Amino acid sequence: MGYCRGFGAPGGSVCSKLGGMEPIDATPATSNITVRRGEPLVVVKDINKHYGELHVLKNINAVVNRGEVVVVIGPSGSGKSTLCRAINRLETIDDGVITIDGVKLPEEGRALATLRADVGMVFQAFNLFAHKTVLENVTLGPIKVRGLKKADAEKKAMALLDRVGVANQAQKMPAQLSGGQQQRVAIARALAMDPKVILLDEPTSALDPEMINEVLEVMVDLANDGMTMIVVTHEMGFARKAADRVIFMAEGEIVEETTPEEFFTNPQSTRAQDFLSKILAH
Repeated sequence: MGYCRGFGAPGGSVCSKLGGMEPIDATPATSNITVRRGEPLVVVKDINKHYGELHVLKNINAVVNRGEVVVVIGPSGSGKSTLCRAINRLETIDDGVITIDGVKLPEEGRALATLRADVGMVFQAFNLFAHKTVLENVTLGPIKVRGLKKADAEKKAMALLDRVGVANQAQKMPAQLSGGQQQRVAIARALAMDPKVILLDEPTSALDPEMINEVLEVMVDLANDGMTMIVVTHEMGFARKAADRVIFMAEGEIVEETTPEEFFTNPQSTRAQDFLSKILAH
């Protein structure tokens, strides 16, 4: 069956064959988004973002379906982290529309906080509360935002900490953990909110090389379990192993969007070919 993918950058769309995929449904003719039949969860439409004179996101259009793992890659300064952070309004946008599960992302206030509870975020710098234990870090959101009783939140948190391999660290403070352990706690904290989608912004870039694999293994397990994930990363191995789709960005635009196999073996643009030749050479 056919599958079409739209490009945020000018130049139309490309179609390819992927076994088992359903045919696409196009959005209105005024947009260049195309959507596979199913359940679109995150829809980014005609997004633009400026920092002063710098145009960092240029007419970005993308759709992430429920249960899909989309990896966003590209050179530094391409806009990929800005896009990731815009999806839960950590970065404001100048124009365009972002919807999460059919609900337009509010600009501020309680409605934004409510919707953010459905969007987990994992940062490159962990962002754990230094004055709280690992267990307290994971239970805080479910208790304060979801209204869980402390005992129920702790039971859930311990199960998640066990899932990511750090249950034995529950009573320690973040500073007592390695970087890889802290990042796994951060993932458990995001999962504790039962998010509809998790955004991971360079989750391994602050880690020592020997700690990267332990975090990537957790991410692969989440992908295999059907968690909807948008991952900004330079880890090409993860992209090839776990992604359903790769989005390649450069200079604020989506240049290519395709399967990992197609992207890594047959990149269409000169920009992607140049990027891969440099990053895969190391």
